[in-house]
Amino acid sequence: MKKIISLLLTATMVLSLAACGNNGSQDSGSNTSDPGGESGGVKYSQGVTDTTVLIANSAATSGSYAPVGVPFNAGIQAYLDMVNAEGGIDGRTIEFLHTDDEFDPVKGKAALQNFVEDEKVFAIVGHFGTPVVGATIEDLKSYGIPAVYFATGIGQLYAQNATTNEEGYNIFPVQPIYTTEGQIMVARGVGTFDATKIGIIYTNDDAGKDMLTGAEEKCKELGIDYVAEQVAAGSADVSAAVTSIKNSGADFIICAAIQATMPTIVKELAAQGNTAPVITTYVNVSSAIPPLVADDIAGKFDVYGNGWVAYDDEEALALYQEWVGKIDESYSMNAYAQTGWIAAHFFCEGLRRIEGQDITWENYMNALETGGPIQNPFGGKIDYADGNRAGTQEMNLSKINPDVEDGWELVDGLQSMETLLSAG
Repeated sequence: MKKIISLLLTATMVLSLAACGNNGSQDSGSNTSDPGGESGGVKYSQGVTDTTVLIANSAATSGSYAPVGVPFNAGIQAYLDMVNAEGGIDGRTIEFLHTDDEFDPVKGKAALQNFVEDEKVFAIVGHFGTPVVGATIEDLKSYGIPAVYFATGIGQLYAQNATTNEEGYNIFPVQPIYTTEGQIMVARGVGTFDATKIGIIYTNDDAGKDMLTGAEEKCKELGIDYVAEQVAAGSADVSAAVTSIKNSGADFIICAAIQATMPTIVKELAAQGNTAPVITTYVNVSSAIPPLVADDIAGKFDVYGNGWVAYDDEEALALYQEWVGKIDESYSMNAYAQTGWIAAHFFCEGLRRIEGQDITWENYMNALETGGPIQNPFGGKIDYADGNRAGTQEMNLSKINPDVEDGWELVDGLQSMETLLSAG
């Protein structure tokens, strides 16, 4: 089970590498039709008929990212197969279109335009990869089309109190967003480790800056003293930043860096005699990380990492394995296919909430917004109320321990910022 969790977390590391206008939640606009005419029949947005709902995404299904995109789409299709086998939702089966964008933002933009303007799909589900999402997020907002689940954690997805599509009302992220994770790291420091001064070492890339933004926001909200130092992503020399953090007297350190830079920071902290606990992003909770730093930190300080999935519900995992096995049995423990399953689950939950109602963009997005938190089949709940577009809002905690499989030991379950701070 720990290997499944590690694979799912590593999946995210890899991934992190002219219609309705911006009228927001109050406008279903020109995308709405009335098949029932003046007799009062059900009104539909584009992509919906009496018997079907059409959704789409573009993802890399060829080239170097095919091992990610192919199972990701298979997970989406497996969930839809399950739903359709049961008669669909409100009598409508769900059809899934997808295009290979080769992880190319230009091709991703063209695919999105085709889906919305030519194929006239109802929603984009499982928008895939940092380059494509970054290049198309403003297009999605301009179209006003519902977009559920993004296979990236970029801060452009983050929004609070969104009321218009221009602000991100039609965007429904699930996977953790670095801005939110930075806030959770501070809440964990205060609530679990009784931190009074927090040091933040962050890289000068989008991931590092987004985590810094969230951490600073939460520190200011809580009145917690903090000091932040920037290092270049991929830098081999982070000694000056580490010295500044260590000399500041920080009693809890956030390592807001991914991939190669994180071990460099941790090793330098150990070399300079740091004793404060360190926490890092979920994308670093990979079996590749502990062997790089375990000997350096032994007897000095612990390194913790966030996580966003859990397998407490064994029936949910078994259901996934049953249906994905009908597509490819090798995907039964595939992390990328599991995230696709999660994406389809969140989309379908919105449809379930408007059974018997007009199938419009407005009604659909309002249901996700006001229908209460949605349970991740492999994790915590996400609440989109009040324009909150923050992605995963509950994270667990693991610690580097070279004596356990994969090198990460789970030390605390899924917790929200509220529960962490109330316990502190």
